[in-house]
Amino acid sequence: MFPWKLIAGAVLAATSLAAIAEVPQAVPPVPGASSVPAAPGAAPAIDAASAEDDTFLLLREAARQNDAARANALASRLPDYVLSGYVDYYRLKPRLRDATPDEVRAVLRRHEGSAIAERLRADWLLELGRQRDWNNFEHEMRQLAGTPELQVRCYGLQARALRGERVAPEARALLTNPPAYGEGCAALMTQLVQMNQLGQDDLLVQLRLAGEMGATGPSRRIAQLLGASDTRAAQAVDVPAVAMARGIGANRAEHEIYLVALGRMARTSLKLAVVALEKNSSKLNKEERAIGWANVALAASIALSPDAHDYWKRAEGAPLSNFQLEWKTRMALRRGDWKTVAATIDAMPAGLAAESGWIYWRGRAHVAQNRKEEGEALFRRIATQNNFYGQLAMEELGELVTIPPAAAPPTPGEVAYVAALPAMKQAMKFYALRLRPEGNREWSWALRGLSERQLLAAAEYARRNELLDRMVETSLRTRNELDFDQRFPAPHNDILHPTAKNLSLDTAWVYGLIRQESRFVSDARSGVGASGLMQVMPATGKWVAAKIGLTDFVHDMLNDLRTNITLGANYMNMVLENNGGSQVLATAAYNAGPARSRTWRGQLEAPMEGAVFVESIPFTETRTYVRNVMSNATNYAALFERRPQSLKARLGTIAPRGAASGLP
Repeated sequence: MFPWKLIAGAVLAATSLAAIAEVPQAVPPVPGASSVPAAPGAAPAIDAASAEDDTFLLLREAARQNDAARANALASRLPDYVLSGYVDYYRLKPRLRDATPDEVRAVLRRHEGSAIAERLRADWLLELGRQRDWNNFEHEMRQLAGTPELQVRCYGLQARALRGERVAPEARALLTNPPAYGEGCAALMTQLVQMNQLGQDDLLVQLRLAGEMGATGPSRRIAQLLGASDTRAAQAVDVPAVAMARGIGANRAEHEIYLVALGRMARTSLKLAVVALEKNSSKLNKEERAIGWANVALAASIALSPDAHDYWKRAEGAPLSNFQLEWKTRMALRRGDWKTVAATIDAMPAGLAAESGWIYWRGRAHVAQNRKEEGEALFRRIATQNNFYGQLAMEELGELVTIPPAAAPPTPGEVAYVAALPAMKQAMKFYALRLRPEGNREWSWALRGLSERQLLAAAEYARRNELLDRMVETSLRTRNELDFDQRFPAPHNDILHPTAKNLSLDTAWVYGLIRQESRFVSDARSGVGASGLMQVMPATGKWVAAKIGLTDFVHDMLNDLRTNITLGANYMNMVLENNGGSQVLATAAYNAGPARSRTWRGQLEAPMEGAVFVESIPFTETRTYVRNVMSNATNYAALFERRPQSLKARLGTIAPRGAASGLP
């Protein structure tokens, strides 16, 4: 997260379970609910002010506070509540650690096949893993419908290892994200080391990953398994200067801790890291020196330093992490070094290389190396994907972005069918209670196994209830029955169109940004305080209001739709003008701040293809954000203008021109 940050991300992040800390108050029914067809099974009218609803909200909060006694008392007052599965779940959750298997299975049987039963089973699996109750764990693991979370998968591998299976290859493929390991993956690693399924080389890889990702806790645990100082390992991550001052150490593990500290230091001072590595090179073996230069090269790449190329050359032979491979590829793209682009993508694990972005750039590398047929074969693999790379691949094949013919609209009967699904009814109840995360969970559960026609009907049901984010997400699941009016809605045009026109803003770009920001949830609020359709931060709203003469502005006005659009659109116009009319630079500035966008542009030594510039934006969130906004805008332009569009033309070329700014 960035201190300045205008945006917190898409609405799913803005409305995550962790972000909702207050007990919601009673609210009116879901907007537009009256427009739902009056068919059997349609969502029932909801009295949001009812005593039962208030009790349920208190129960939810008691469960979140792990207050078992209060949760039990409140649940007892809701014997026939419409959300009975959640009443049982919230009653049981605070004491899940002490509950007997019979108690938990009784609740699971009562609500089997529901979203909340799946959630309960996932929670219980974590608890069974912590308790090392492998018999019950493996029984319940087989019942889980979805993909288990990382810790549950780690416990699953541990259980199999204890039965004598060799699971090291699966563990190596799984253990790639130390910040998410928790107790489950830490226990798996310890168990496999004790069983000689993982050795020192595996632990050194894990130590590098933990250092690369700034994961202090895992660094400590891995150091202990290596027989090294956990304190020094933590210092290498958190205060690298202190760890480096202690010297390289006497053994392989201590050398690796020093190299972690070197890489962390390089993030803040490349010069100091380079000096330290050159000074101590004679004390390191050839592979260790290469690892050190790879750590320096990664930091230089993220800083978009022109020296990164030389550092990568000095890192030849180092075992590279996925993150390092990606950044080595990006820096080669910036240099137009297609040979290195091809080689680094080829060196990626199969799953990473199969991502649409790397398929696209591998295709570009083939074409640049006079292997046009191979390149076009790769482009065809992703050209049907309506996303940033799919659209670029289409253009490489000589096609532009167009809107496919719309499927036949859902019939009233099709809409009534999805409205009557039990999970859909529960979703609507949660939306009425302003409990969007739970509503989204039930909505997604309701979509399981639906045909494409039924998915279109569910999307239409969402539209009729003004749940445009659900409409978009649901419609995106279809592959043959397509409706781009569902996927790319354009609400509030009576406000947005004249606002954009008065500012000479591209309406397609504005809608493309809103779709990414909030998915058209007008009351979306991020974890850092960004509000409304365009996710405007209070400080930015105040600044823009002063600039445009909105003298009576107060923060609460950000929740007003018209004011939110006015301030957001004006800010878009300001960052666009400040970036020479480049939508790429302006979009990056809207997300990460004008200063960062200027810095990234300032690193250019020559004009750069827009797609390459986007690919090498240092912040993962901003890079993804810009891709999505620009892809969205291209689709909106095709919808609005009813003619083929070029994403490449929209991306343009980014020129290396500095610019002064008065933007915050």
